[in-house]
Amino acid sequence: MGIKIHERELRGHTNMGWLDSRHTFSFGHFMDPSRMGFRSLRVINDDRVIGGAGFGEHGHDNMEIISIVLDGALEHKDSMGTGSIIRPGEIQKMSAGSGVTHSEYNASQDENAHFLQIWIHPSERNIEPSYEQVPIDLDAAKGKFVLIGGGVPSDKVVSIHQDAQLYWASLADGDNVDYSFEDGRFGFVHVARGSVEFEGVTLKEGDALEIADCDIVKLSANADSDVLLFDLG
Repeated sequence: MGIKIHERELRGHTNMGWLDSRHTFSFGHFMDPSRMGFRSLRVINDDRVIGGAGFGEHGHDNMEIISIVLDGALEHKDSMGTGSIIRPGEIQKMSAGSGVTHSEYNASQDENAHFLQIWIHPSERNIEPSYEQVPIDLDAAKGKFVLIGGGVPSDKVVSIHQDAQLYWASLADGDNVDYSFEDGRFGFVHVARGSVEFEGVTLKEGDALEIADCDIVKLSANADSDVLLFDLG
């Protein structure tokens, strides 16, 4: 079984006063040759932004960019004419494709915003940029993994231009959850909140598992927890 633990304390760290960010993989000034992504998954940033602050207009291309808000709210605007507020319980995906500019600001002047930003390399370059935002079915995610990204887009699933699926589970203390991988698939598990146990190892918020040659992954929650799981080609 090929399992690698990405310890949260070894993540990169950027603190700009208005932004406190932890980087699972190399990003910005944080460069670790052993953390350059996994399969098509390139970035998981755990961002906290103070009230009234955020990322001014900037450009991206040829990347699938996914945001999941854990606390507070995030205001998004882009050159496609999209303007929206992303709140807890929602997933947003922007396919940067041939090129797009956007901004992301804390939607509150007073409260902090806490969100995950995920980058996935697309399978095709220079596609037409697009935007999607849907609610996560949190009731369905209680105690089990539910699809929130990849596969067939719907009112609860955003499309991802890559052979990649993203799942979410909301676990209560004591819950057990498992996920089976088909032959030739790879996985990545990120603990967004709480604490879970895997094979006798405790994984806390920010810890992650890189998974290869493993048929099934079983997790037990030691506290109320939110977990992301990637099924990757």
